[in-house]
Amino acid sequence: MSLKANFYKNRVCLNVLAGSVDNAADIYDAAEGHVLVGVLSKNYPDVDTAVEDMKKYSEVTNNAVSVGLGAGDPNQSMMVSLISQHVQPQHINQVFTGVATSRALAGQDKSIVNGLISPTGTVGMVKISTGPLSSRSEDAIVPVETAIAMLKDMGGSSVKYFPMGGLETREEFACVAKACADKDFWLEPTGGIDLENYEEIMQIALDAGVSKIIPHIYSSIIDKATGNTRPEDVKTLLDMTKKLLN
Repeated sequence: MSLKANFYKNRVCLNVLAGSVDNAADIYDAAEGHVLVGVLSKNYPDVDTAVEDMKKYSEVTNNAVSVGLGAGDPNQSMMVSLISQHVQPQHINQVFTGVATSRALAGQDKSIVNGLISPTGTVGMVKISTGPLSSRSEDAIVPVETAIAMLKDMGGSSVKYFPMGGLETREEFACVAKACADKDFWLEPTGGIDLENYEEIMQIALDAGVSKIIPHIYSSIIDKATGNTRPEDVKTLLDMTKKLLN
């Protein structure tokens, strides 16, 4: 099974949650493979149970599994690293301070490991204190270029920029996107992205010249009754992506 994510036109790969193994298979088909299927560590009581179940998701998606924290919960950081060591997924979600541990335990440089940074209200500055202890301490705010350099130092692949909050932080996001492009680093916008604002958010990142983008679209495309992501919405997102890149 492949350790490398399947980017559409080598540029964009969707990231959506799966409510079940069958849902994961449907999502993968709807996205024509250009997707990372999120499975949340927080949904499992322990590492062994998570590993056993996530391997089933891996089998139906050609390993396009994204091991998630669960609502960005920093307390899940170590569990994500330990799960990923055994599952060897294509994608690992981490808080800023968990990146090096995930990369070291993965034992290879193919899996994408992101690091969570947050907007601050000031263009060009981001919050990196997103770990289990640091998130409860006074905010550590640094220039986005410094955050990217630190993520590279730790073996990270990409910035996970959360929360997007729709387009209220458009200038901040555009600045982060430009920094990622300038530093040849990948970008993962997440939080508040839906079918209505997806194209506009993606256009900002594409216009900035970001080499690879992994947009996370979660609750807005989940069927509340079943807990499953709607495959038809995933297809719509892929169609939008094709339009943006064609």
